[in-house]
Amino acid sequence: VISAVRADQFTAPTPCDGFDVHDLLGHLVTVLRRLAAVGRGEDALSVPDVVRGVPDDGWRAAWDAGAREVQDAFADPEVLGRPLVFHFATLPGAVAMGVYLSEVTVHTWDLARATGQRPAWDDTVVLSGLGTMVVALPADQRGGVIPFGPVVPVADDAPAIDRLVAWLGRRP
Repeated sequence: VISAVRADQFTAPTPCDGFDVHDLLGHLVTVLRRLAAVGRGEDALSVPDVVRGVPDDGWRAAWDAGAREVQDAFADPEVLGRPLVFHFATLPGAVAMGVYLSEVTVHTWDLARATGQRPAWDDTVVLSGLGTMVVALPADQRGGVIPFGPVVPVADDAPAIDRLVAWLGRRP
């Protein structure tokens, strides 16, 4: 999805409030870099909310570098069982991976929606993220400092990606 974004789409709005396509690309890279930082025992807020300064044609390379950082930070399986301190909570590493999996998936959906793409979603991945978020972000804990809208009703048999984005307050 990142590779297919064109520079002329950078100013397009996204379903993620406050982010245009360019900002969302920067935030997706941030998501990876923050997870890697916390996996290394560093402060999550040492990484800005939105990575800036990436050349227009460099977003895929920035994403790939962030993914390598996460792989390196979590190369030791013990990190998955260790408490990791984020700016919003302290979570076991495995739970943190589920939360961040859902964040990356939903923001990828945001990016795809904003740029007219229709990627094929891996239901196993999407349902894993949904399962984590149903527990980590109950329906009654929305608003205020929790940056998610109310759950959007969808059919029980809706596609997995629709159920995930609806749980996080997006309209599929």
